[in-house]
Amino acid sequence: MLITISGLPGSGKTTVARLVAAALGLEHVYAGDIFRRQAEAAGLSLQDYARQAETDHSIDRRLDRQMQERAKRGDVVLEGRLAAFMADRAGVEALRIFLDAPEAVRAERIVGREGGDTRSKLREIQAREESDARRYQEIYRVDYHDRSRYDRVIETGTRTPEEIAAEIVDEARGLAR
Repeated sequence: MLITISGLPGSGKTTVARLVAAALGLEHVYAGDIFRRQAEAAGLSLQDYARQAETDHSIDRRLDRQMQERAKRGDVVLEGRLAAFMADRAGVEALRIFLDAPEAVRAERIVGREGGDTRSKLREIQAREESDARRYQEIYRVDYHDRSRYDRVIETGTRTPEEIAAEIVDEARGLAR
């Protein structure tokens, strides 16, 4: 079984992915964790490493190879903005989920976990989105926002992570029958 969970920053990807993985007894692999470990190994802050990734596409390609290889082994919840695309590139069938929420909700969630103020977090996530979208277009010619790539698009702004995870788990179990 392979489930990919993609979405915008603050949409609930990590929380939902952890819940889904736990409910199904699957490993949870988060592209953001891999990226953070790469930054640490390079001796750079996350922000500096992300800036470097804007011009050094080998950073994204290395991360993406790891995600593709893990997708091939299955029995995993792959979380990341390009997770569905990486499963497709690996030639693996997957339940592909995209989570979305209004910008204001996403900014509030990020403030709740990282601190700061909502207005500046909103500007940060907009800049991050713009940078990521540009890089993914340059590297792969892919728009991960394209909803047609996903089996399900779930609005998370007014629902609990538990409700969303239960819906995904039910769908995954139905597909596994």
